[in-house]
Amino acid sequence: MRHAAVPARRPTTPTQENSVTTSQPQPQAATTAPEATITMPAPDPATTSTPAKVVLITGASSGIGRATAQRLAREGHQVVLGARREDRLIEIAREIEAAGGRADVRRLDVTDRADVTSFAEAAAERHGRIDVIVNNAGIMPLSRLDALQADEWDRMIDVNVRGLLHGIAAALPHFQRQGSGHFITVASIGAHQVVPTGAVYCATKYAAWALTEGLRLELDPSIRVTTVSPGVVESELADSITDEAAREAMRAYRADSIPPSGIADAISYAIGQPPGVDVNELVIRPAKQR
Repeated sequence: MRHAAVPARRPTTPTQENSVTTSQPQPQAATTAPEATITMPAPDPATTSTPAKVVLITGASSGIGRATAQRLAREGHQVVLGARREDRLIEIAREIEAAGGRADVRRLDVTDRADVTSFAEAAAERHGRIDVIVNNAGIMPLSRLDALQADEWDRMIDVNVRGLLHGIAAALPHFQRQGSGHFITVASIGAHQVVPTGAVYCATKYAAWALTEGLRLELDPSIRVTTVSPGVVESELADSITDEAAREAMRAYRADSIPPSGIADAISYAIGQPPGVDVNELVIRPAKQR
């Protein structure tokens, strides 16, 4: 479907201190480094209409993750950003802070279950709750199956499937204790169609779609579940392609693309619905993509 921009909402002021935080823990360590906090002015309650939420975003250092962080922070939500490239996260947090928003950052490896659990627990401890997790981290090193890029297959499974499962496992206990929460999976149009060189990638995204739909069916309705399936989006995903033939094919395939802000708008729309409304799936692609 073609997605139209959704006007930004300004949520009500949360109870916690309005601040931007950058946290720089050592990778794999059990404790984190001290946090530097910058106090920001609170949003004007007279202009707000929906409660601010604590939103965790994986793969937040570029593309859809970055655009989503910026969009949600602009609406007044507290965003908690995770990715491997901590320097990028700090840069994004500073941009959010300059615009009056609030962000925490943490180096995160979604393939490490303990790391993802710690990511969620630290956010819950600091802010008192977790309202949304956007499982966005993903990689796309495309190649034909007969190229036998088995190491790249393993990496896609680790990030795109296990990373999603780790995000679910980290946030679900918090949501169940609270009696509310929202899982958002960034899948792909590859969950619905397969292209040459994309067999493994599409398989991982179908798995992401199936896991998320299964989660929706199993959970109490108080916990919402959304799958967002983007088509061709301007991003760094294609940079991970090492196979020359696949890289050339992808250049032509990505000739028509939409900005990541289009996907951020869709995520914002799903989050902004009333508690009794569950947006189960959104497919967003360029109008020219078939």
